[in-house]
Amino acid sequence: MLRFTLLFLLLVFFSYLASSSARPAPFAMRISCGARENVRTPPTYVRWYKDFGYTGGIPTNATLPSFITPPLKTLRYFPLSEGPENCYGINRVPKGHYTVRIFFGLIAQPDFDREPLFDVSVEGTLIHSLESGWTSNDEQTFVEALVFLLDGTVSICFHSTGHGDPAIISIEILQVDNEAYYFGPDWGKGVILKATSRLTCGTSKPRFDEDYSGDHWGGDRYWHPIRTFGQNADEPRSTENAIKQASNAPNFYPEALYQSAIVSTDSQPDLTYNMDVDPNKNYSIWLHFAEIDASISGAGQRVFDVLINGDTLFENIDVAERSGGRYTALVLNTTVPVSGRTLTITLHPKSGNHAIINAIEVFQIIAAESKTSPEEVKALQALKKALGLPTRFGWNGDPCVPEEHPWSGADCHFDKSGSKWFIDGLDLDNQGLNGFLPDDISKLHHLQNLNLSGNTIHGSIPSSLGTVNSLKFLDLSYNLLNGSIPESLGQLTELRILNLNGNSLSGRVPAALGGRLLNGASFNFTDNAGLCGIPGLRTCGPHLSAGAKVGIAFGASLLFLVLVICSVCYWKRRQNILRAQQMAARGAPYAKARTQFSHDIQMSRHHNHHHNNNGNNTRTAAENGPSLLS
Repeated sequence: MLRFTLLFLLLVFFSYLASSSARPAPFAMRISCGARENVRTPPTYVRWYKDFGYTGGIPTNATLPSFITPPLKTLRYFPLSEGPENCYGINRVPKGHYTVRIFFGLIAQPDFDREPLFDVSVEGTLIHSLESGWTSNDEQTFVEALVFLLDGTVSICFHSTGHGDPAIISIEILQVDNEAYYFGPDWGKGVILKATSRLTCGTSKPRFDEDYSGDHWGGDRYWHPIRTFGQNADEPRSTENAIKQASNAPNFYPEALYQSAIVSTDSQPDLTYNMDVDPNKNYSIWLHFAEIDASISGAGQRVFDVLINGDTLFENIDVAERSGGRYTALVLNTTVPVSGRTLTITLHPKSGNHAIINAIEVFQIIAAESKTSPEEVKALQALKKALGLPTRFGWNGDPCVPEEHPWSGADCHFDKSGSKWFIDGLDLDNQGLNGFLPDDISKLHHLQNLNLSGNTIHGSIPSSLGTVNSLKFLDLSYNLLNGSIPESLGQLTELRILNLNGNSLSGRVPAALGGRLLNGASFNFTDNAGLCGIPGLRTCGPHLSAGAKVGIAFGASLLFLVLVICSVCYWKRRQNILRAQQMAARGAPYAKARTQFSHDIQMSRHHNHHHNNNGNNTRTAAENGPSLLS
């Protein structure tokens, strides 16, 4: 009994160790575009999050272009009036390697294009351009790419091309293994793999990894079915036997992927598959094999070469031998450049007269774009807000990439030494801007040209603008700017053209700017009634330093304060006097009575005193002095 108890405890212990060391579930974010609440969809009932707060655009009811599109009821579209670039900015995405998949939608309204065409970028890199006819091809109703996300966010943008409004049904961000689809030395964080085609051979059922009960770390890939490469040229094969070595790291392919295949025939020994691709690109090709044909019992019975666009890349492939036996998965990978528009994969038998293949994956290798300096992106966003930039400008995503879709009005320069883009020009004249110039404009350290003329920008010129030492051309003419010209503008030694005319500026033109006129610079200060100090403008009065102006202002404020205090004191004194007079007036009758009474007493006393002394101390009137009463 004790032996069985110990054995049970050991099993529990090892089970605990296995569960505690098991790999955690990968990060997954699925967004139902335009949805107002989270939803779940059959058959797997995965959760789709509402997209409130991620982006702009307009939500509406969706029309699904394909049966493989997630069964969601809403989409979000982006009219050109909201700008040519519109983006989903998603935060709190763990650092790692991800499959990003976007399904496109249709708007079932008469005024909308039945098949909008637009471009898609991820992290500033253009990965896809929708082409005419995409609604009739299941594999073109979405785009999928493998990308490294390293800063906790992901930016997915849709760029209008003038052929309808971009409409998006769903976005999926699914974590995969960090080593997934490693194809050689050029693979890495600077590379994006766009899925051009994924085929499951010998079947007519489209499948996702979830349908295959595949490992979640595989990224829930979509496999398009192909039962034959050509009429009467091949035959399908299938098995229910288990397949070994299928769901291995780092790609975690579903086992069921290898349970069907296409096999060539005697009438057409070669297996050939042709697909359309973009020219002048590099492609990573993954070929999947498993010997599931019952007519093959072991090694040496089926040997073939693999050719791509006529070049033999794999020789003498014996699936049973290379994989280690029947019903065992084998994956071959190669990278090829393609100059034309067709990619041809050929399996040529050398022994046994028949070739076999279970699945095919083709990825376009895309070099990830370098991004714009984050500090300058923040500066432009602050400028967008301060100037009240119209929504038609967009200004979403990255200002400089994709290179095919830079921000309107922004000129970019690539710094090879730092592998970053910088803003070297802004041309926003006559665009209806009515805000102010923020101090953040000084963070555009590489700015050479700034043209904001012909708007209604108000406020003062920020002194921080004088720290943009690269500035050569500055045009702020015909706005509503006021205040003085900052002395710091005189420090811009590279400045050659300065137009400040047509504003409400005042004060003395900085001496440093006036002196530069003698060195060939072109400055225009006219139509500013308050400016003075250089030829062509009025003569300035006594010039006070900033300290003197502060002193005068302080003295005037102090004098005003003293006057206020004196006025208050005088008013209080006057009120006291008036109050005393009022009290005296109310007491006058009683004061008169008291006075008469006092007078009577005084006369009585005087009379008595005179009577008492009349006999003994007789004096003359001259001796007694004048009488008190007349």
